[in-house]
Amino acid sequence: MQLDKDLEKYILAHTDQEDDILSELDRNTNLNVLRPRMLSGHLQGKILEMISHMVKPKNILEIGTYTGYSAICLAKGLQKEGQLHTIEINDELEEIASHYIEKSGFRTQIKQHIGDAREIIPGIEVEFDLVFMDGDKREYSAYYDLVFDKIPTGGFILADNILWSGKVIEKVAQKDEQTISLIKFNKKIKKDKRVSKVILPLRDGLMLIRKL
Repeated sequence: MQLDKDLEKYILAHTDQEDDILSELDRNTNLNVLRPRMLSGHLQGKILEMISHMVKPKNILEIGTYTGYSAICLAKGLQKEGQLHTIEINDELEEIASHYIEKSGFRTQIKQHIGDAREIIPGIEVEFDLVFMDGDKREYSAYYDLVFDKIPTGGFILADNILWSGKVIEKVAQKDEQTISLIKFNKKIKKDKRVSKVILPLRDGLMLIRKL
């Protein structure tokens, strides 16, 4: 699901300019990393930054660092002494993310973790005001259950790629585990009376979930 190119161009022309470090990171990712479409990019990055500023989180959890673009955007809204924990399962991406986190000036506030988020999350003993889920789509329900008790009343979970290129409303192949898992996750959140929720049709779908 993509915006009309001319409309997207207009939107970006009326949005704050991408800063130089993020622009360089975007270019580097597209030139040197597999599946660069996974990068949040300018528009989504600005929205994540804006949400973070609105929430003013003391602690953020990000599941799925990739090359660090979204982590840097989210970190901009952290409280002065706040910290962002970001988890990436692919250790080959650690160096590039670390390089740009350093260049961004957020090294002291962003803590990188390499490994399976399902194993790492239980060991992070802090309360998260904001969680951004962008890891393995097959594990969204597991991530949700793991982080729920670590979020205070009024805290937020953001779940990315929730529309999965529109596949969530199409006939699903039996072997398409990612689409099946996202459909199950969306139903799980819809039925969860402990939260309020809305899906934004941004890029591949972004669900905002607020703990009641």
